[in-house]
This record gives sequence, C-alpha cells and structure tokens, in this order.
Amino acid sequence: MTAADDMTCEDVPWGEVSPEAARKLLIAAVEAFAERGYHATTTRDIAGRAGMSPAALYIHYKTKEELLHRISRIGHDRALRILSVAAEREGTPGERLAGAVSSFVRWHAGRHDTARVVQYELDALSPEHRTEIVELRRRSDAVIRGILRDGVESGDFDVPDVPGTTLAVLSLCVDVARWFNTRGHRTPDEVGELYAGLVLRMVSARSSSGDGRD
Repeated sequence: MTAADDMTCEDVPWGEVSPEAARKLLIAAVEAFAERGYHATTTRDIAGRAGMSPAALYIHYKTKEELLHRISRIGHDRALRILSVAAEREGTPGERLAGAVSSFVRWHAGRHDTARVVQYELDALSPEHRTEIVELRRRSDAVIRGILRDGVESGDFDVPDVPGTTLAVLSLCVDVARWFNTRGHRTPDEVGELYAGLVLRMVSARSSSGDGRD
C-alpha cells in the first residue's frame, strides 16, 4: 500500500468535508487541537486560523465538540480502512501483519497532527460520541487480533496472549503520532518498515531467513 492508497481523499486535505468553509474550519481545528490541545483551544482560535469570524463557525458546526467528533470519526474510519485493507490481502499471517503495521504507522507519522487529535482527545468527546468512536476502535482491535489468531493457528506466531499482544501492537503504532517529527531523519515509510519488523519479532514470526521477517 502506498501513501496515496492510505489517504484516498487526501489529494485535497479532508476532501470528504464540504462545503469549502466547513473543510477550512476543520483543518484549522486539527492544527489548533494538535498544537494547543482541545480544552485550550477556543472557537475564536479556530475561526481565526481559518480566516473567518467566530459567527461563521457556528453556521457549519454547532459546537467545538461537534468539530472534534467530525475529525475523530473521519480519522477512525480511515484507520480502520487502512488496517482492514492490509488484513484482507493475500499472504501469510506475517505478511498481512507487517502490511497492517507498516500502513498504520505510516499514517500516524505522515498525518501526525491529525492522528494526535484522533488518538489522544477521546475523553473530550460527549458520552454518545465517545461510545461511537470506541466501537470503531474495537473494530480496529479486532482486525489485528484476527491476524494474530490466524498466525497462532498456523504456527507462524508464538503469542501466548493474543488480546494483550493486540493492545501492545496498536499502542506501539499509535504512539508514533506523539513523537514523529517531519524534520527527523526517518521518513514515514521508513518508520513503518521499522515498526513492521519490530512487531514481527514481538510475535516471534517464523522466518526462513532467520531475521524474524516472513
């Protein structure tokens, strides 16, 4: 999967959001939430970044929380799609796990501002919206858990605790959004490849070459 495959709507950032004013406000909210945090950001901050008046924001979003929910929903839908595409491809459990991890990490690195908001502002959502997003996260968990179980059943993986290992794998991937720096010496592709190798060694993936990679 290429970066273009990961982000089908990213030729125009957040291209699935319309009209244009709503898209600009959402982009401004992502930038502000990633930089200052949800609670420290005001609607005036968001409108100002978008070059609009605060009143213009309320035409498209009733509340700041509604904006966060829109960002979180789109982000979690993308994350689930990325994992599902990799999991459903042909190949050994090791190949599928490596593909899922590398794609997931690449998204968290390449879109680290968005991913930081999506992954770390969950508690700011209303109870109803939080329940909706938690269900999407459970579905993402189930994708990785399914690959791990396939690997255990086939003898490709040595994983005594599949649920615990699923949590460890996803936590490792998600944390990339917290530390990744575009001025660093690794590209998102390189970080994705690195983490795929780390995860395969974590699950003791069977390898004919002896390097822990299928």
